[in-house]
Order: sequence, then C-alpha cells, then structure tokens
Amino acid sequence: MKPPYEITNKILSLIASISEKIGEIKSAHLIKPPAELRKRNRIKTIQSSLEIEGNTLTVEQITDLVENKRVVGPRKDILEVTNAINVYSKLNKFKPCQLKSLCEAHKLLMNGLLDDAGRLRTKSVGIVKGEEVAHIAPPGEMVTPLMNELFDYLKNNDDILLVKSCVFHYEFELIHPFIGGNGRMGRLWQTMILKDYSPVFEHLPIEPLIKERQQEYYNVLGKSDNHGTSTIFIEFMLEVINDSLEELLNIQNLNLSSEERIQLYVEIADKGYFTRQEYLRHNKGISPSTASRDLRNAVEQGILEKTGDKRLTKYKFL
Repeated sequence: MKPPYEITNKILSLIASISEKIGEIKSAHLIKPPAELRKRNRIKTIQSSLEIEGNTLTVEQITDLVENKRVVGPRKDILEVTNAINVYSKLNKFKPCQLKSLCEAHKLLMNGLLDDAGRLRTKSVGIVKGEEVAHIAPPGEMVTPLMNELFDYLKNNDDILLVKSCVFHYEFELIHPFIGGNGRMGRLWQTMILKDYSPVFEHLPIEPLIKERQQEYYNVLGKSDNHGTSTIFIEFMLEVINDSLEELLNIQNLNLSSEERIQLYVEIADKGYFTRQEYLRHNKGISPSTASRDLRNAVEQGILEKTGDKRLTKYKFL
C-alpha cells in the first residue's frame, strides 16, 4: 500500500533543481571526490548524525578514531562512533530494498548498545520529548507487516526514487521499528536509497544540514504526524538535499588543493596523454596559471610525465 502524501508544485520544483545540479556535478566530474575529501565528508556525516542523538565526540576525535588513534571520551559515545565508522565503510554491501539488509546494518550500528540490535521490536514504545509523549509508535505486532509494506512500496511504486527516499525516511521514523537507534538508522537508510538514485550521494553529507536545522527537522516530523501525510517532510528533505548539492557545487574547486585536483583528475583521465586545456575543462574554477602550477608540481613529484613544449605540451599519469 502506498503511504499517504501528495506531489506538490514545491516538490516538483525541488526535483527539477536537484536533477539540474546532479547534471552539473556529473559534468564537473564531482561524483566521486578525491579520497581525502571522501574521508572528510564521511566524518562530518557520522559526527552530525550522532550529535543529533546526543553524542559528544568532536570531528577531531572522530578523525582520530578513523585513524585508529586513542581517544578519551565517554565509552558509549566512542562505541557509537566506532560502530558508525564500521557501517558507513560497508555501505556498498547493503541492499537498500531488503528488510534483512536493513536489520543487518542496524545490528552493526547498535552492536554493544542494544540487546536487541538487528531485531525488529515486539514491544510497544512511545517517543518522549521533555516531559511530553511526542509520538506513540504502532504496537509491536504490527511492526513486521508495516515494514514489509514499506519495502514493498520502495521496490514497486513508480514514483521517483528521490521522493521515495524521503517517504521511506518519514515512514521509518513513524513505525519506529527498533527499540533504539531509529533516528540514525532512518538517515542512514535514506542515504542508501539515494545512492541508488545517483552515486554522488554516497559521498555527499546531508546529515550536517539536518543537524543545522535539527529543531525544524523534528517540527516537520511532528507536523507530518498531525497531518497524517509525509508531504511536508518530503518538501523539507528535498530542500536539504538541494542545499547539500548547492554547497558541493559552490566549493567544488575553490576549496580543493593542487594535490586534490590532481587526485580527482587521475580518476577521470584516460590512460593516454592530455593537455593543460583538457585539465582546465574539468577544473572550471581555476585560472590557466593555476592549472599550469598544478601540472608542474605533479611532474616534479613524479606523478605525471611531460612531453613536448609550449602549445605541444602533453601530460600522462605514471
């Protein structure tokens, strides 16, 4: 059964904007950033998603954990982070349209934190905000059938995957299928679904923008509950996705070092020779002199081989 929501003009406008930005990202060859940027984005994703849930570790501390360095902090917070690092490193092993795969991811994410990690709840639960009960989740006996219905919608409904990822995120939080870890799991699984829509989402952190708008995130979840439809939540999440893509396009070459631009280009360059002009076409935010400096440094470092002179100069990765 299809969950209740409407496709509004705002949703259609955001879909168009997101599609246009993904096209720009493809043309700029930013789908797969250099390894160091991927690592940085992954750390920001983990830190933001867990901070929403009350984790106190900083970006610097999480970086140290990624690099297997010793970190002093609350044991629970460190365990949450090490579990998340493990899960996010295995994104390509999970199948976004399989309930079994989602449970496997939850088991890793909540290992040592929940006795029932990886198992759908069978008890009734309520979500408390302050002194008030903000949401009464469906009874335990309804969880499995509701999750099966949700995955059936994800696999078989004809709506665009962008929209379905937002609907899944909302319905997942509404069902609250696990005793704990539902917030971080819902955000993780939307990333899993988006990754099938475009590979850019494997390395694009949307969690930092959700963290910046955390209260609005919770308000929109509450409004959608009151309206009995996920329409408002879809609009909110598409705005977050659109803003994340905009941020990526704005910083694409401005914040990249010479080494990072070369790393990025090696992943898209053919094995043959290329010219400075071809290098410039893929790094539109830099000047010809900066491009020359990038290439000269790479030659000096033994990364590139140079042949010819002046206009006939060509380069090749060693």
